[in-house]
Amino acid sequence: MPTHDQVPEGSAPVESTDPGRIVLDSQDVTRALTRIAHEILERNKSAEDLVLLGLPTRGVPLAKRIAEKILAVEGTSVPVGELDVTMYRDDLKSHPTRSPHKTVVPAGGIDGKTVVLVDDVLYSGRTIRAALDALSDLGRPAVVRLAVLVDRGHRELPIRADHVGKNLPSARTERVSVRLAETDGPDCADEVRIATSIEGGRGA
Repeated sequence: MPTHDQVPEGSAPVESTDPGRIVLDSQDVTRALTRIAHEILERNKSAEDLVLLGLPTRGVPLAKRIAEKILAVEGTSVPVGELDVTMYRDDLKSHPTRSPHKTVVPAGGIDGKTVVLVDDVLYSGRTIRAALDALSDLGRPAVVRLAVLVDRGHRELPIRADHVGKNLPSARTERVSVRLAETDGPDCADEVRIATSIEGGRGA
């Protein structure tokens, strides 16, 4: 089952034969993103000077969906971009063959803006640390916040999310899998599963 960046550093992906259990179904995902969109607007007071940057792979479609919900509520189109963190990861030396994704900065840039990083699963915090480093090379936002669909705990760095779809207590031996139609095929139902894994699952 495809996951976003969820294998331990220095290990190859290990698939579990356990299909696990669904902790968020399609309707749950929609509700979680709707709530996050409202929280972002409330925290920012409006959609003004707001930029959403999705982290590949699944953070990108999540950012676009949140922007659509903000448009529906506020009537304002929020710029959405993509932020690749491949070259900023602290495990790059042990994984030199990582394939970089693209970074797409909205036309207005990020200087002086409220930038919300969007990802699917928050785990160790190392991907987000890399994202902050990558962001600093693009400009100087006024504020940087983090929105994630799932926070599964086990932080290794002092990083927390400002907006969380679901807090999901988990064991390191468990694997969290996020599936979205945009990344896993149009016939795939949006869902989040948790299952026992031989190696465990690592998120952002």
